[in-house]
Amino acid sequence: MEYIDKMAEKISKSTIVPYDDLPRYDLFLSQVIDYLNDKFSQEKYTNNIIQNYVKNEVISKPENSKKRGYTKVHLAQLVLLSYMRPILSTEEIKKVFRLAFNEINNPEDDIISWEKAYKIFSDIQENSFQNLITENLFDEKKLKRIIKDMKLKSTEEEERIMVFFVVISLICHASSVKKLVQCIVNNYNKDV
Repeated sequence: MEYIDKMAEKISKSTIVPYDDLPRYDLFLSQVIDYLNDKFSQEKYTNNIIQNYVKNEVISKPENSKKRGYTKVHLAQLVLLSYMRPILSTEEIKKVFRLAFNEINNPEDDIISWEKAYKIFSDIQENSFQNLITENLFDEKKLKRIIKDMKLKSTEEEERIMVFFVVISLICHASSVKKLVQCIVNNYNKDV
């Protein structure tokens, strides 16, 4: 359990790039892709993926349709999108963005700024891993009792089974959260 606590603390400190640390200068699409693939190694971004997000109005168009038109706001949009991709469909992500930003290509009708949204998300994300552990998504005492009753051969086996139980508990939590998020997105004010 101590290992898991340390891992959660380490992840919470390195999960998201602070808004002020995003590149300040406009980027070419290839630079955006390199940046995202570096930050999200489990993802594989391509020109087509980014261009499809622009075409489908999930993220805003590059500034003045310039080649070097991807701004800090675009990176913020894409980083937020990267966290949503494993959980939500493209249409669901679009609905979530519309809640705060209305028409994606019209910054004048945004309810809040992308900078503010990104900073709030960063703060929530930074604390989420620690909250996962402190909110006891799994009953450690109960798990230890179950493991004790199993009469495993060694302390190493007990530890491995505890880690297994923790992982499946977190998967159950993530699955429940995913279903709840999808239900909210799909049923909240269907006209948005």
